[in-house]
Amino acid sequence: MTAARRRTLRAAGAAVTVGVLAACGQSPPVALMQTSITLPPPPPAPPVSPVDPLAIGPAAVDTTGGHLPDGGMLSPFEDVANPILAQLDPALLSAVQDAARAAAADGVEVRVTSGWRSVGFQQRLFDDAVRTYGSVEKAAELVATPEVSKHVTGQAVDIGPVAASQWMLANGPRFGLCQIYANEIWHYELMPAGCPPLLPNAAG
Repeated sequence: MTAARRRTLRAAGAAVTVGVLAACGQSPPVALMQTSITLPPPPPAPPVSPVDPLAIGPAAVDTTGGHLPDGGMLSPFEDVANPILAQLDPALLSAVQDAARAAAADGVEVRVTSGWRSVGFQQRLFDDAVRTYGSVEKAAELVATPEVSKHVTGQAVDIGPVAASQWMLANGPRFGLCQIYANEIWHYELMPAGCPPLLPNAAG
């Protein structure tokens, strides 16, 4: 018998022995286990397709432009690189900074709680208001649509905290900063020619 034939028989016998021992619940000797056949690795999983944001809804395309975490406030001096301030009308930002300096002299710290907003973020705010208040009409009294919002065009800021809003009510017109809506003491726009009569709400 040739050497090759003897190796073939030994391998076949080892495979049979491994199978019999496994069927009986016994572990085969290490020497026999080394003759077992190694199975090929499983095929790789198919790649995961990225989620199309348009499939989630139009607001999901841009939901962070202008977003601040709850309670977040920006310094009108130190955070000017933030798009919330950087994309404001420069004349408006300058007026807010002038007012903030004057307020600081009175011991009041002025912060910006909202400024520029993207179309997508403004739409999300409006959609949230519709769900909260139950109708487009009621929502429009509290949140402007992207088509009319001055935040989207960089022509409005919201001021906080409450002490700063109250200071701005009394002193903002000196800097051309006017409250626009009777129900929003924090919302200011630049009106160099003088403050117009208050509108009842964002729906006008």
